Amino acid sequence: MSDESDPAPVNPLPPVVAALFLLIVAVEAAFSLGARGLLGGPGAVGWRAVAIETYGMNGAVLGWMVETGRWPLEHLSRLVTYQFVHGSFTHALFAGVMLLALGKMVGEVFGALATLAVFVVPGIAGAAVFGLAVPEPGWLIGAFPGVYGLIGAFTYLLWVRLGAMGETQARAFMLIGVLLGIQLVFGALFGGRPDWVADVAGFATGFLMSVFVSPGGWTRLRARLRHD
Repeated sequence: MSDESDPAPVNPLPPVVAALFLLIVAVEAAFSLGARGLLGGPGAVGWRAVAIETYGMNGAVLGWMVETGRWPLEHLSRLVTYQFVHGSFTHALFAGVMLLALGKMVGEVFGALATLAVFVVPGIAGAAVFGLAVPEPGWLIGAFPGVYGLIGAFTYLLWVRLGAMGETQARAFMLIGVLLGIQLVFGALFGGRPDWVADVAGFATGFLMSVFVSPGGWTRLRARLRHD
C-alpha cells in the first residue's frame, strides 16, 4: 500500500494558528533571553517593561484618544500589539497552549482568514471594552482576549452541532462558564485587575462573528430567520 494513502497520525496545525503561536514564542523568547543576559546586552533586561509601555493597552491611553478625538497610529496599534506581549513566561505559556488547542479546533472548520479574524477582532474588542470599563491606569497585555474569541467561535460550532442533534444548546456554554468561574475565584483569592472584562468581550465578539464567518453561517442565519 502506498504511503500517500495512509492517514497522518496527527492532524496538521492550521498554518495561521502556528504563525500566531510562533510570534508569541518569538517575542517571549526575546524577553526571557534578554532578562538572562543572553541576548541584547545589559539594556535587554528591561525589554519586557519597555514593550509593555510601548505596545500594551492602557485605559488612560484610550480615554485620551476618545476625549481629544486624536487617534495616532502608534496608539491605535496597541489594540492589536498588546496581545503579543506577556507579563511572564508562564503567562505566555498558558496563552500559547490555549491558542494551539482552540485554534486547531476552530481552524479545522473555519478558513484561514476567518480563524485569524476571530482571534484579532475579539482582541481589539476586548481591549476597547477594557479601556472604557476600566479607565484607571494599568496595562492590558497578553493573548487571552483573542483566545477567548476562539473560545467563542468553538462555542458557536458546538452550539450549532447540539442544535442539529436536538440536544440542549445551553451545554455549549459550559466551557466559558468554567473558565470565567476559575478566573473569578483566583481573582477573589489572590487579587488582581479585572482583565476578565476583556476576556468576556472577546468571547462575545468571537461568538457573534462566527454567525457570519463560519462556513454556511450567513446562509444558516437567513434560513433560521425566515423559518421564525
